[in-house]
Amino acid sequence: MKKQHVYELVRRIKETNPLIHNITNIVVANFTANGLLSLGASPVMADAAEEVAEMASVAKALVINIGTLNRDSVEAMIIAGKSANQHHVPVILDPVAAGATTFRTETVKRLLQEIKFSVIRGNAAEIANLIGVDWEIKGVDAGNGQGDIVEMAKKAALALSTTVAITGKDDVISNGETTYIVQNGHPILTKVTGTGCLLSSIVAAFNAVEHQALLAATSAISFYGVAAEIAAKKTAGQGTGSFQIEFLNQLSLVSEEDIQRYSIITVK
Repeated sequence: MKKQHVYELVRRIKETNPLIHNITNIVVANFTANGLLSLGASPVMADAAEEVAEMASVAKALVINIGTLNRDSVEAMIIAGKSANQHHVPVILDPVAAGATTFRTETVKRLLQEIKFSVIRGNAAEIANLIGVDWEIKGVDAGNGQGDIVEMAKKAALALSTTVAITGKDDVISNGETTYIVQNGHPILTKVTGTGCLLSSIVAAFNAVEHQALLAATSAISFYGVAAEIAAKKTAGQGTGSFQIEFLNQLSLVSEEDIQRYSIITVK
């Protein structure tokens, strides 16, 4: 894929201001909303079972994030996901800490059975759990594991019939046939709560303006990494709080020239 495709999608988001419906966790809701606004999308955080079907039907993309689960939120996710599928709205799954508890693992299995997802984005441990591969998980973090991330992304994409994005030091995005490696981002992202969750919502925003899920997810992840790299440079030595604010700034400021200069996307 070409670098100019990344910024073309950013331009479309800014021009069309797509409504992104987020059923997400209580830790990241504010950061997620602000990140989407910075990009140029329009966030809504509706999670009541009484309204999610209607909201999902008019959104341009739906994010289901299982970070803080309860029985009511699970039912709302199922209702919203089915409505989005019915209305041809792309659905993105963030299987936060899948495998950490029985409830969490069973919830993900149910979601996968009842909803068609355009993209599933998670760390290596979360994706491994979805397809029955052994991998240590530590709370919401990936922990330590041994394995070929590229092959796991391909296997997961084929097994789950979707586009899978495994994010980490290098990001691997695959639909089972074509696989991209993105080498953008900065380690400080791991020191700010919610950066992975926000990334899933950014992926949703890109899917709202690009029907090819693989291109949308790869573009979103590279754009996000470029914004992080620039923010880290501008706030070097200032700490995570300064980085977080500058990162939100850069989500609105990253230019086409920045993408051309920093974006690193290769096909595997």
